[in-house]
Amino acid sequence: MRIARFVHEGDPTFGVVDPGDNPAEVAVIKGDPFFSGVQLTGERHKLEDVRLLAPIIPRSKVVGIGKNYADHAKEMGGEVPAAPLMFLVPNTAVIGPNDPVVLPAFSDEVSYEAELAVVIGRICKDVPLERVDEVIFGYTCADDITARDAQRTDGQWARAKGFDTSTPLGPWIETDLDVDDLAVQGRLNGTLVQDGRTSDMIWGVRELVSYVSQAFTLLPGDVIMTGTPAGVGTLKEGDRFEVEVEGIGRLTNTVR
Repeated sequence: MRIARFVHEGDPTFGVVDPGDNPAEVAVIKGDPFFSGVQLTGERHKLEDVRLLAPIIPRSKVVGIGKNYADHAKEMGGEVPAAPLMFLVPNTAVIGPNDPVVLPAFSDEVSYEAELAVVIGRICKDVPLERVDEVIFGYTCADDITARDAQRTDGQWARAKGFDTSTPLGPWIETDLDVDDLAVQGRLNGTLVQDGRTSDMIWGVRELVSYVSQAFTLLPGDVIMTGTPAGVGTLKEGDRFEVEVEGIGRLTNTVR
C-alpha cells in the first residue's frame, strides 16, 4: 500500500495511491493513518490533480546513518565505522516532492545522497532484531543533502545535514516491501550518478532500527535514513536531482 500526503483545495490530507488506475488516483483517508489506521472516506482524486507533500513530517526526529556503504565510506576518504554512525536532523529540514532545495548561504559545497528511508509506525524502545518488522510503518525515498564544507569544519553535523530543505522525502510511503535487496539510484539532471543496492549496506534495515532504538525512543512518524551508495557529488542552482528506490518510486527536487 502506498500512503501519500497531499493538498487538494484545502488542508494536508493522507491518501492511498492506486498506481493501477489509469490515470493514477489517490483515495482519501480519514484522519491520520499513523494513529487511526487506514479508513477510506470514499473521496478520490486524480494523482495529477493534487500536490504531493512530504509523506510524513516527523513529530520527533529524523535519524541519519553515515557511511553505511563501504564504497561510499571509501570515496569520502574514511574507514567503515565500527558501529552505525548516527546523527540527528530536525523536522524543519524535511521537504516533499518537487519542493525546491535552497542552497544555504554558509556553504559552497552542497552534495546529494540518495537513500532508502524507514518510517516508524509505533512507539518503541530497545527493539530486538526479531521484532523490528512490528514497528515499521513503511519506507520512502530520501535525499540526505549535505553541506560538505560545514561537515568538515564543524565537527558536529547539525548544520551540515540539518539546514532548512536538506531532507527531501517522498513521494509516498510504501508499507509492503521487502527491502533486503533493492536498487537505490540517484540521477543528476537525468544522468545516473549513484547506483547501489540495499544488499550492499553494512548494516541492514533491521539492524539499524534495533540499534537506533537502543539510544532513542522512536515515535510514530520518526524517520531513519539508511545511508547512501557511492557516487555523491555537488549541486548547483538549477540542478534537478532524482532519488529512485526500487519498489517505491521516484523523488524529484530542483535546486535554487
